[in-house]
Amino acid sequence: MLFERNILSKLREIRQKPNRKPLVLRGARQVGKTTVVNLFAKEFDWYVYLNLETVKDRAFFTKYDEIEDTVEAILFTHSIPKDSERILIFIDEIQAEPKAVASLRYFYEKFPKLYVIAAGSLLETLLEVKNTFPVGRVEYLVMRPVSFLEFLSAIGEIQAYEAIQQIPVPNYAYQKLMDLFHTYALIGGMPEVVQEYIMHRDLVKLKPIYDSLLVAYLDDVQKYSGNAVKAEVLQTAIQSLFREAGKRIKFSEFAHASYTSRAMGEALRTLEKAMLIHLVYPAIENQLPASPNLRKAPYLQALDTGLMNFFSGVQADLIGTKDLHQAYRGRVIHHWVGQMLLTGMHSPLDKLRFWVRDKKQSSAEIDFVHLQDSKLIPIEIKSGKAGKMYSLRRYMETANHDFAVRIYAGDLHLQVLTNPSGRSFYLLNLPYFLVELLPQYIEWMKEASNSLPIE
Repeated sequence: MLFERNILSKLREIRQKPNRKPLVLRGARQVGKTTVVNLFAKEFDWYVYLNLETVKDRAFFTKYDEIEDTVEAILFTHSIPKDSERILIFIDEIQAEPKAVASLRYFYEKFPKLYVIAAGSLLETLLEVKNTFPVGRVEYLVMRPVSFLEFLSAIGEIQAYEAIQQIPVPNYAYQKLMDLFHTYALIGGMPEVVQEYIMHRDLVKLKPIYDSLLVAYLDDVQKYSGNAVKAEVLQTAIQSLFREAGKRIKFSEFAHASYTSRAMGEALRTLEKAMLIHLVYPAIENQLPASPNLRKAPYLQALDTGLMNFFSGVQADLIGTKDLHQAYRGRVIHHWVGQMLLTGMHSPLDKLRFWVRDKKQSSAEIDFVHLQDSKLIPIEIKSGKAGKMYSLRRYMETANHDFAVRIYAGDLHLQVLTNPSGRSFYLLNLPYFLVELLPQYIEWMKEASNSLPIE
């Protein structure tokens, strides 16, 4: 059973562009890139799938020097008439052949009617940087693990799927959505895990899949690194990254290994380029440009919270939890919020943000900062009463807007808080399961604030 991914709508949007470029679909291995393109292919008259890890498919690019010859050979081999339209060519594992990477610019220049998608597990390419995608001749789209809305659709909870998209969410749907979100937060969003859960609803059957995913990432390093020392550091980083995720890290202390800060930093940055992790550096400004401070310890966001839960050994503890803020010292829900914020980010340049104020006797930290309409909206993940949020109040003292968000296990509501200085601001109290819809709820907050004026 296959379930449709939201990214299909993005593929359709790109397809309608008049000056469409070849698309490079980015994402970590096993997030479902090939599956989603195969689904998209059903909307075309002709579909060519090329896997460049095979000698046969790689030969289309190694044997011919001219793009015209390459295209003619591809169409002839797949029995596609030259004058055909609505042709999709999917070049998978493109990193395996540098000439194929270079050919993307010529697809754009000489065959604009062909719809070309390229994908690959970029970890291999980035270990030995030899391939450069043609600047200005391709566009990029990032694919991530299954989102909560996709999860609802996949498991057949159509009423819940429809209810959550009502802004604001109806009160009657709250408890069911929270229960479903806890299941999603427990197992994660890796497509194969979700697929297995749909079929059997058995957590025990998921263990081999989690293990196989980690083995696949480790095999990538073993197969392509070429450098024994670098491979060893990368393997250590991969084996530890899901246990270390959800907190700020120091390269010199990562995984309690004996590698230098430089070696581990290089390994983690490689994994970031492969989209297995995000190294989220803090900003010390609460207005744009708010550049990240690379001298401070980054927060480690891993590919998937379900993998983090499994390899950290906390899955069993999450069963029956009423408030995820209380689980794993708050790391589970903090990590999930980061993952859901990334759901709406489809460009490789999109980044998570957080904020710190690091002054003597006055330190403060905001969990995440969301960019919308050129404003940096602070996001705090807090249980309990809203009145005690020291860091959020410090942030809002000098912010150039009046809007803040608190993520928690309570109900949806808007309130006004006033700082000791006398400055007031709006606080949107948002249930965990609505984070994926944060941009829509920030707009809702702005509209609702008209009936709740700040004095």
